[in-house]
Amino acid sequence: MKILYVASGIPVPGTLGGSVHTLEVARGLAARGHMVDVVACSRPGAGSPAALVRPISSRYDSFRLHHIDVPKALSLLSAPLILRLARALAPDIIMERYYNFAGGGILAARRLDVPSILEVNALIIDPPVVLKRQIDDALGGPMRRWALRQCRMADAIVTPLHTTVPHGIPRASIVELPWGANIDRFAPVWPRAPVPGDQPCVVFLGSFRAWHGALDAVRAGGILADQGRACRFLFIGDGPQRAAAERLAARWPGRFIFTGAVPYDDVPLRLAGATIGVAPFDTAAHPALRAAGFFWSPLKVFEYMAAALPVVTVDIPPLNHIVRHGSEGLLYPEGDVAALAAAIAHLLDHPADARAMGERGRERVTAHFSWARHCEELERIMTTLHVARGNVER
Repeated sequence: MKILYVASGIPVPGTLGGSVHTLEVARGLAARGHMVDVVACSRPGAGSPAALVRPISSRYDSFRLHHIDVPKALSLLSAPLILRLARALAPDIIMERYYNFAGGGILAARRLDVPSILEVNALIIDPPVVLKRQIDDALGGPMRRWALRQCRMADAIVTPLHTTVPHGIPRASIVELPWGANIDRFAPVWPRAPVPGDQPCVVFLGSFRAWHGALDAVRAGGILADQGRACRFLFIGDGPQRAAAERLAARWPGRFIFTGAVPYDDVPLRLAGATIGVAPFDTAAHPALRAAGFFWSPLKVFEYMAAALPVVTVDIPPLNHIVRHGSEGLLYPEGDVAALAAAIAHLLDHPADARAMGERGRERVTAHFSWARHCEELERIMTTLHVARGNVER
């Protein structure tokens, strides 16, 4: 099939989770023999009036990439350009990554009468405590109405958890589909022979936002340092709390390394030198997660598992389904920093068990949570929609 994948405001290539997601979905569908065209932006915050005249198109990896650089909050302004691009490409199906101020892909699909998929990775309608929701309510709900309209126009909705989609949308149109890891790129390096004099490495990968728990990871590392344990912490990524994390880590000189944002293709090598992966999420810092449950598909967890690292994460669904306590890693009560430190300490004290957990994690992510499996299911959905639309037309 010819697939047009619209990811407005997402930088491809890039270091954001959305960048990785878009890239791996495009790669995965292309690997299955489809012709894939991706609409994205060239870099975070990119914006240019010229972008509304024509996209900058090129061949990237195994798909064609069309950069439309408009400010993310003005993504819907690019709808006419996306429609022109869709007319020229004549796709068999259009998939759009949902964003509040986007929707050009879904509109183009409706205009050209081709099947469409709305890909939803966050809560579509924010809870009342969120400022954006409060502004929308004060204006009479235009964003909420536009979100519902997109859901109703789409032939199918793909999301990690159905609670991201408002209750008024039929559940039959929703397919729950988790993200994954590139199990070939994140293949473990065996044996993990320690460098003489080196220490076990605990890694935190991802965004330095409050709900990702980077500060909790630093605090847990501090507890282990105060106990005199020989280990170091590696933090890969960037975000609003990075400076605070670095200030806190300064209390324990030499224990913490902060790399900043790292190109996606370099991440597997960074994980290859690690011993344990931590994902100390804190949903208390995110109203939407409190309202709808943990709807994120935890990219860092899948990549730790693909790299055969035992994982320490919080004991909430679906994380406790992905990582089973004592099998692929250890779980601890959300927000309990002492318990986080104790779980890390247990794995450090039992290296053979930790390695076995990592190996089981690799097996589990290969079987259930790879990008290849994700794209296989996407292909099934697309084929079903394409055939159904063909049957209607006949």
